[in-house]
Amino acid sequence: MRKTLLTGDRPTGQLHVGHYVGSLKNRVMMQESGDYDCFILLADVQALTDNFQTPQKVRESIFEVALDYLAVGLDPNRTTICIQSLIPALPELTIYFLNLVTVARLERNPTVKTEIAQKGFEKSVPAGFLCYPVSQAADILFCKADVVPVGVDQLPMIEQTREIVRSFNNYYGDVFNEPEGLIPENDIEQRLPGITGNDTKMSKSLGNAIYLADDEQTLRAKIRQMYTDPQHLRVEDPGNIEGNTVFTYLDVFASDKGEVSRLKEHYQQGGLGDVKVKDYLFEVMNAHFKPIRERRSEFQKDPGYVMDILKSGTEKANEVASLTLAEVRKAMKIDYF
Repeated sequence: MRKTLLTGDRPTGQLHVGHYVGSLKNRVMMQESGDYDCFILLADVQALTDNFQTPQKVRESIFEVALDYLAVGLDPNRTTICIQSLIPALPELTIYFLNLVTVARLERNPTVKTEIAQKGFEKSVPAGFLCYPVSQAADILFCKADVVPVGVDQLPMIEQTREIVRSFNNYYGDVFNEPEGLIPENDIEQRLPGITGNDTKMSKSLGNAIYLADDEQTLRAKIRQMYTDPQHLRVEDPGNIEGNTVFTYLDVFASDKGEVSRLKEHYQQGGLGDVKVKDYLFEVMNAHFKPIRERRSEFQKDPGYVMDILKSGTEKANEVASLTLAEVRKAMKIDYF
């Protein structure tokens, strides 16, 4: 029996290889399995909770993220790609769900607490930002998602949705199933470090990312900047592979694991320079992402086609959301006419 899958991204810029490793390639794999009805949401309303002063950035990012989706192999004939702000049922569901959550519970949400600290909101937290876990619950439940692929740091958001489901069903009858969060099995895939190392997760805002759209020259330059072993000052010195970003990336992207093992042994013994290892990583990553770059460039030539995909996907999502909303209204006894 097919399950419904819902995931998405905040359109605040192009997607990077951390997104690819942590979610995009798994989305394609789940699409190809045929076991899921897949919905992917471009969460522009959520992006505006902390980008409300720069709406043009969000608008432009819708197209950029859609290009990244299509480039990695998401197929609009098998995956519904839709725009959050153009699904009217979502804010209505959010309003109903807000009655089922306390402010104190929202403030205790670990993901929200962490992001409030990161963004320096302190006591000046926009209400929309504080309440976005409830909006996210509406995103998940409009299509009655069974599975939501997320990183470990987002699991508290899924738990918040599950609590909302339990409260709703308790008050109004069984309408929703509790969705399950699906996290990557590989620890590295959950938290691919940025090129600056120091165990800092790859992030658009930190400027430590390799983007799917980066050309060969940019990719090579970023790999050359990668953090290695600061004590590995001379080629003949033994080097440390633990915490060495280059070897972390080789573990993720290199298909020849025997060659990676040989390089690790050579590096630890001494006699292997950082530049040679970085050049090998460039060859590996360039071979992996070159087809994705090329597909992205082709789609970029026809923006009308890309936007038509988003329009069609949003129309389909609205059909599904309308059915769910009608069921919710009936359960809440507000289906007056």
